[in-house]
Amino acid sequence: MSDTNHVHAHDHSGDRRRLALALALILAFMGGEIAAGIVAHSLALLADAGHMLTDAAALTAALVAATLAARPARGAWTFGFGLAAQGNGIALLLVAVWIAYAASRRLASPTHVHGGIVVGVALAGIAVNLAATLVLAGADRTRLNVRGAFLHVASDLAAFVGTAIAGALILVTGWNRFDAIASLLVAALMIWAAWSLLRDSGRIFLEAAPAGIDPDAVAARLAADPDVVEVHDLHVWTVTSGFPALAAHVLVSPGTDCHGARRRLEQLLAHDFGLDHTTLQVDHVARRSQPVSIGRRDPER
Repeated sequence: MSDTNHVHAHDHSGDRRRLALALALILAFMGGEIAAGIVAHSLALLADAGHMLTDAAALTAALVAATLAARPARGAWTFGFGLAAQGNGIALLLVAVWIAYAASRRLASPTHVHGGIVVGVALAGIAVNLAATLVLAGADRTRLNVRGAFLHVASDLAAFVGTAIAGALILVTGWNRFDAIASLLVAALMIWAAWSLLRDSGRIFLEAAPAGIDPDAVAARLAADPDVVEVHDLHVWTVTSGFPALAAHVLVSPGTDCHGARRRLEQLLAHDFGLDHTTLQVDHVARRSQPVSIGRRDPER
């Protein structure tokens, strides 16, 4: 096994341990919070528990993805295995809509909330989510599933802070609508996290160019090479999170070393654009071919 493969295997193993520990923390706390939310008549606690359920789903998906990613590509799965974060984003969005609906009804017709239970459970939730957030902070968040799980847990930490404040205000003022207001804040955090995941995973599904990479700029940079006459059929897309790819057909001047030009262009793409997975078809231009598209120059210059 090469040093590179050893490093990748070690990274996946470390991520799996972090994800499993965070999942255990979330599951151990979630059941108790559901019971406490029912006893305290607190929608904010139940909303946090619902958010933690999506945390658990996101962590499970990321854990499975990290496990599968460590396996070598084989058969039809030539890019290896992976899971998209689209499901996590959709789940977050659906739960957020339900919470917002229930909170609106609570605002119109509030119920008695046991503020002391809300404060106690929220403080415990802060501690659990802070621990889980610190655990996940060391994982490789360039992988979309890992970043999705981290966003779930981090936004839940913020939600528990809001719930604790709402519980304290209920204790001080007796105004039960603070519970519904905290629930709406939780829903807003969930919608923000859902949008981030859906946006990034949507780029993968639509095979859009990676954020920060302009295909026209890439083509122009390739065409600027002194031996390149023409660049066409250039495509830049994202296979999965952290895995951008490029394919292009490059025509070079007659007499140019095609293999040398390909190696030079591959180094340029890796250095200037971070594109390490590239497929370049490099051929000599026909002397009488008609000029087309990007970077065309006279091969007889």
